[in-house]
Formats: sequence, C-alpha cells, structure tokens
Amino acid sequence: MSAGLNLAQLDAVNYISGPCLVLAGAGSGKTRVITHKIQRLIEVGVEPQKIAAITFTNKAATEMRERAKSLIGKAAKNVVICTFHALGVRIMREDGAVLGLKPQFSILDADDGVSILKDCGGSTDLATARQWQWTISLWKNMGLNAEQAAAQAPDDNARVIARIMALYEERLTAYQSVDFDDLIGLPLKLLAEHEDVRAKWQKTLAHVLVDEYQDTNATQYEVLKHIVGARGCFTAVGDDDQSIYGWRGATLDNLKRLPQDFPNLKVIKLEQNYRSTSAILRAANNVIQLNPKLFPKTLFSELGEGEPVRVVDADNEEHEAERAVARIQSIRAGTTTEGAGQHREFKDFAILYRANHMARPFEQALRRAQMPYKVSGGQSFFDKAEIKDLCAWFRLWINNDDDPAFLRSVTSPKRGIGHQTLAQLGTFATQYKLSLFEALFASSLPSAVSSRAIGSLHEFGRFVNDLEHRARHTLGKEAAMAFLTEWLKDIGYEKHLYDGEDNEKVAAARWTNVLEFCDWMAGRCGGDIDDASGAQASVSKSLLEVAQTISLISTLNEREQEQNVVTLSTLHASKGLEWPHVMLVGVNEGLLPFKLGDDNEHSGLSDGPMSEGILQRLQEERRLMYVGITRAQRSLAVSWTRRRKKGRDMVAALPSRFIGEMALDKSTAKEDPREKLKALRAEFAQRAADAAAVAKP
Repeated sequence: MSAGLNLAQLDAVNYISGPCLVLAGAGSGKTRVITHKIQRLIEVGVEPQKIAAITFTNKAATEMRERAKSLIGKAAKNVVICTFHALGVRIMREDGAVLGLKPQFSILDADDGVSILKDCGGSTDLATARQWQWTISLWKNMGLNAEQAAAQAPDDNARVIARIMALYEERLTAYQSVDFDDLIGLPLKLLAEHEDVRAKWQKTLAHVLVDEYQDTNATQYEVLKHIVGARGCFTAVGDDDQSIYGWRGATLDNLKRLPQDFPNLKVIKLEQNYRSTSAILRAANNVIQLNPKLFPKTLFSELGEGEPVRVVDADNEEHEAERAVARIQSIRAGTTTEGAGQHREFKDFAILYRANHMARPFEQALRRAQMPYKVSGGQSFFDKAEIKDLCAWFRLWINNDDDPAFLRSVTSPKRGIGHQTLAQLGTFATQYKLSLFEALFASSLPSAVSSRAIGSLHEFGRFVNDLEHRARHTLGKEAAMAFLTEWLKDIGYEKHLYDGEDNEKVAAARWTNVLEFCDWMAGRCGGDIDDASGAQASVSKSLLEVAQTISLISTLNEREQEQNVVTLSTLHASKGLEWPHVMLVGVNEGLLPFKLGDDNEHSGLSDGPMSEGILQRLQEERRLMYVGITRAQRSLAVSWTRRRKKGRDMVAALPSRFIGEMALDKSTAKEDPREKLKALRAEFAQRAADAAAVAKP
C-alpha cells in the first residue's frame, strides 16, 4: 500500500474521515496520490461505484483510469472516473426530467451555439457572435442566468448581450438542447433546488476526488459542495501556483472558500518534485515567491543540481527560431553538457510560447532543418467538417427536436431540399412552436410548402426514423460497422466528399477520416473503449447508446498519439505535460507577461502602484511562467528578442521581468554562442559522414 509514497503522500492517502485539500506542487505525484487514495477507500469498505474521481479532460480521465486499473484491477472499472462535464451529463440524463429535459437531450457544440446566437441577435458577423458566446459562457460559469446578467450589466453592450442570452436560453429549451456550460449549470440547478435529487447524489457518491482543483470555476465548486453535503467527504488536489485559467472563469476564490465552508479541512502539502533538477526548481521558486500565497510552499528535488538554466537573446523572431533549432541539434549531437552521454529523440524537446501566432517562425526553422514537429492544440479530429456532418445525423436520431442537427443532416449531403423550402419549413415551425422535424409531419404543412417539397421532406423524415430504429437495435462491433457502411452508401457520402473538393487527395483524406471514425464508433459498440461517463463500455452496446455520448466526447476529445516529433505548444496547452528539454521562447515584456495595459504606468513597469485588476493579471501571467519553467525535466532555456515585428515594422523589445525574477547565476546562465557554432559543425560533419557511408558501394 505504502510502497513508493513519501510521508506527505501517505498522509494524503490515509486521511479519509473528512474534507482534505492536497496542495500538489508541479511534478509532486498528484495522480499517484489520487489513485492510491481510491485503493485505500476501497480497502476500508467504500464500494468502488460510490467513489468519483473528477478530472478536466478525457485524456486525464483515461490516464487515471489506466493507473487505477494497474493498482486495483477490475474494481477500477466501477469507479466513476470522468470529467466534470461527463458527471453533469450523467446527472441530467438521470434527473433532468425535473427541469423538463428528455433523457435524449442534445449537447450543442460551439459552432451550433454561434449559429443560434447569430439568429437570436440578428447578426451575420461571426466575430460578434463569438464575442457574445464568450461573454455568455463567462456569465454561465459565474452561475448567472440571463436575468441576473442583465441586472449586473455594467453598460449598454452587456445589456444587449443579456437580452440575446435570454433568447438563446429560450431557443435551447425549445430544441431540447444544452450547451457545454449548461452541463455544469443545469446539474447545479437540479442539486440546489431539488432536495430529493441532492439527497440521491449524496448517497450515490460517498467520496469525491477532484483533480486540478485550482482550475474549477464558481459553478463547479457549488456542484461539488452540493454533492458532498455537510459530511464533506472529498479530496481536492490542486496547486494555487498553477492557476492559469482565470480568463475562462477559474477562480482562486475556490481555494480561499474551502477552509471557510469546511472548518475541519485538513491541508496537506506535497513539495517534493520528482520531475525537475534543483537548478530548474530554484528558478521556478524564485519567480513564484513574488506572488501572494494562500498556502506557502517551496518545491525541492532530490534529482541533483543539474545544468544551469540558460538565457538566450536573439536579434528577432527568425534569429530566435534558428537558435532554438541549433540548441536541439547540439543536444541531440551530444556536443553540450545537457546532451552529453545521452541519446535524445525529437520527442524529448518542446518549444513553448505565450500565444499561437508565435509558432510560425519556429515551424519554418524546423522544416528547414528537416526536423519533424507537431503543433499541439491543432484542429481536433472532431472539428473536421466531415465528422461534424456524421455527428449531426447521430444527434438527430437521439433528439428529433435538435434543429441545428436537422439543418446540417438534411443538407449533408444535399437531398433535393433547397434553402427556400427549409426557410418555409422554419417559418411554419416557428409559427406553430414546433421543432423542424416535428413540422415535417404536421397536417397543415402543405399550406406552407409546395407539394413537391413535401414529398422530399417526408422521405427524409421517414429515413431518419428508420435509421434511429435500426441503430437502437444494432448491437456489437461487427453489426455497427455493417450498419454504418450501409448508411454512408445510402446517403452517398463518399460521392458528396469528392464532388465538394477540387483536390482529389483532400477528398480521399476526408473519406479516410470518415472510415476511421466509423471504425472507432463500431469499436465502442464492442466495448473496445471506455465510456465517457467513466464506466467501461459493456461488451455489447447499441449504436444509439454510443451515439448519445458523442457530443460530449467530441467536445473534450484529445486523440493525440505519441509521435517522435518536437512539440510546439502554447504555455496553457502545456500544463500537465513534461519534457526532458524545454525552451521558453518570446519571453519579452508585452508577450509574457502579456500586455497588461496601454502604457508603462498601467503595465506595472513604472514605480507607481498598479490597479487591482492589473495586479491580478500580472500574478496570473507569473503563474503561467512558473508552469512553463516546471515543464522541464533536465534542461531549460529561456529566450527573448531585442526587436519584434509589430505590423510591418520592427520595434525595440525588452526582456520579460520574469527573466530577472528567476535570479539566475549570471556567470552560468547566458548561453555561449560558440556552443551553437560547435554544434552546427558537428551536425554538418555527421551529415557528411552519413552521405559518405551511403555513397560507398
């Protein structure tokens, strides 16, 4: 039980009698603590199905489930290991009827939400609708509905968005649909306003463990409070120094509230880092100590001093990228102390930056050097148009009232039903307060739509009903694959893809994605993959049951497989990951920290006091720097440029204040450019030797 755990970890694992906050510093083994605590709870008699471990991504849930399985065996499949949003879906599927929701409600993705918002706000401008969506999402994460948002609106623009939000909420109710934020907000409404539902879930879940607790927002905290109730049997695992999602509603207030709401809270600090060398941790500690502390802690490592953290200056972005590539080459060639005696693969390296637009010069430099790379956070598999087309059909089978899914299905591929017909159908449905699908079979529809169009609409409606019936009774992997193959043939989807693309290779790639998706769907019917709800899929699951989980999976999905490539990533996307060798690039004032104000007075560079808002943003940016530093295991280089592009001009740039805050030893920190030259010579010599070897008969 105790094998491999230090004293603080053991303390966290063995405390099961009340509320517990585990302050887990970067690389301190938090997942290990959570999985061992699950084991401990089972040992003392808690039934596995009454334990919930809540994470923030499917990827984290999958990793935790695998580690729990290796520790406790078959019992792991009964533990509820899932995301906050997946737990929300489970609560609403079981009890949403109290709020008037059918169990088959639809989960809208961001694009569907934008389409509805454009309609509600009478705008065709995508950027404006996305801004509305962002504001509404923030309000929902703060626990506000449209009426409350309107009451708190600080200006006319906010009041307009609040009115649009009211129309948007009405539309979602009519469509029997929810958006991603509702997966937290509506379960909270259920738990807060319905005592019987609250009592049921408090009985259902005897102990709740929350990973990355510092990333929770106000609504998620309230959900947790209602589930654990007065008994407070929970374990919150997090790190206030890694709270970097304030811009999307995460709040450190949740950490402040825990000891207030649960006076008997036990706080345990995990300060031993198992990832990084002492030199790297010292730089991290020096930076983060300048932030105010809720619970002071200092990371330490027993992995030795290691190489000093390097600071690299460059003339401009292109020069910075060249130096980053040269550093990778020199470490791989073993010509630096960081690379000496080690075989280093491309996957051992990461280049991290503050914003997506900064990736381009590094991509260009890596391509020139013929180094393989990936840009983390690229387009999700489920964001591809062809996959969204198929998911729309599934959503319509599950919930006939899902109007956005109806519109996408009826036009992908086209079925001889034109925009004019759809507009007439929409007007008719609105007039009689029907969903578009319900309107298909209304006896008075011929008064609004031509007889020719009626035939096409009825044919489509019957086809959807038939597919839904068959999907409900299609069980197992082979039957599901046969069904999906026949369906795609019936709707002519492959032809639709080729007709819609000028480039045949692009069409072929899109069709390959479709086949991969169908194979993945069929596999879920056969129990190949764990269910989004946290339990393992049964041996035989109907295609319709699997389709019900698609919207949630597609929103949270991370399907990246490990490849031997250099990783380019934003600092936000790098959280939770680690690499032997890390380069933090673009560490300039105005980038990291991101521009805090309009001038030096407001940015915090002057000697005058900063406003509270500016100060909080600076503290979050400092935490972001801390996260970047602590991704590195063996070596860390931090680079900045003397000049940067601003529009078409080059402007002078300053190193970030965070570089000074690392308090590095000046004699060892600055990277010697001669090392780069030596590395390049070694690289060219190796290439020449390789070429000579190939040329030999």
